[in-house]
This record gives sequence, C-alpha cells and structure tokens, in this order.
Amino acid sequence: MLLKDSGVETEIHLDFVPMADVLFNLLIFFLMATTIAQVEREMHIALPAASSSEPISAAVREITLNVDQAGQCHLGGRKVDLKEVGEIVKEAVERNGEQKVTVRGDRSTAYENVVRVLDVCKASGVSEPYLDTVVE
Repeated sequence: MLLKDSGVETEIHLDFVPMADVLFNLLIFFLMATTIAQVEREMHIALPAASSSEPISAAVREITLNVDQAGQCHLGGRKVDLKEVGEIVKEAVERNGEQKVTVRGDRSTAYENVVRVLDVCKASGVSEPYLDTVVE
C-alpha cells in the first residue's frame, strides 16, 4: 500500500545568521576592550617614587588550607605544620581584618584533623573560616 504525503512540512528551519552576528559583535567588543586596557598599561609614564611601595588598598586574598587523608595540612602546594599555619594566618589577619580562610578536608580523614585546622584559624583571628564541600 502506497501512502501519500499530506504536504505538511514537519521540518523546522533555524536561522543562524542572527546568532552569528551577535557572536561576531561580542568578539569585536572583547578584542577592543582588551586592546584599550593594554594600551593604558604600555604607556611610557615615569611613576613617582614613594617610601612605601604597597598598594593603597590591598585586595583580600583567600587562604586555602587542604587537609589530606593522613591529616597533614597543605598550603600553596607544600606541607605545613599547625604552628606555621597559625603564624601565616595571624600575619594575614593583622594586615587585613577581613581575611578569608577556606579549609578543605579530605572526605576520608578524621574530622578531628579538620577541627584542629579550624581551631588554629579561629585562634589566629579569623572570625569565620569556611569549610569547603562538593555537591553530589
């Protein structure tokens, strides 16, 4: 038996030209924005000398402490003991009272190991250390 097509098109046609135009405009915008920022940095300006070379406002850099499976604490890719963690955090808090500290504990380490690091952070002056987790 031969079936006839009813003549109704079921195929949807998408026009990609407007999307390509938008992407092209975004590309031009970001290229121009980065070029202007580089030009301002590359201007040959003789900056004046100052007795203190630190920036006027220091941005808060977050300190991330990792506690591995064995309970060892790592900061910036190197192993540190709790005394050193306390000194580093205390120095950072003295420079900036709003210092942020994040503690990332391995899921298989004893909770006591993570609590020791959190306790050192609180004793060093961090008001609210963060405890990192992942969503499953």
